Amino acid sequence: MPVQLHGSCHCGKVRFRVDSHTPVPYQLCACSICRKVGGYGGSVNLGAVFKSLEVYRGVEYVKVYNAVLDRDTEREGRVSSERCFCGECSSMLWLWDKQWPELCHPFASAIDSPELKTPETMVCVKGDSKPTWVRWPEGSKKVCEGYNGEVSIEVWHKENGEWVP
Repeated sequence: MPVQLHGSCHCGKVRFRVDSHTPVPYQLCACSICRKVGGYGGSVNLGAVFKSLEVYRGVEYVKVYNAVLDRDTEREGRVSSERCFCGECSSMLWLWDKQWPELCHPFASAIDSPELKTPETMVCVKGDSKPTWVRWPEGSKKVCEGYNGEVSIEVWHKENGEWVP
């Protein structure tokens, strides 16, 4: 049975719950989008079942941002993913992408309960996008210049014995 995650924004106007088979916050993304919307070091996303997502308070405050990819270059364009956030306090809540409509990716920072498990090793991705002044977290880590190859959130959880059926 998947873990039910309960989340909210900082001001408390938006509250949601969603089921997750992949509840370990093991991967920190330092791409320019995650750093700009998530803060100093980037964002940590979990995986969840989109059809189980229930916004039980404040749906009217949920806003959507389609980030700019390759800003200020000839390749500039909008990404297909939708980053959902609170329009009142700007807290990032979850990401949804039409390429994988059955999934959504709650921001670990929005999860209130249950207490998320600390991974033994953090996987830090998009090092090629990270400014030198941004430091990776302390402790055991695997640093990737790009993304983590073909290792999806689901595959990582299964390979590391963290998959919740």
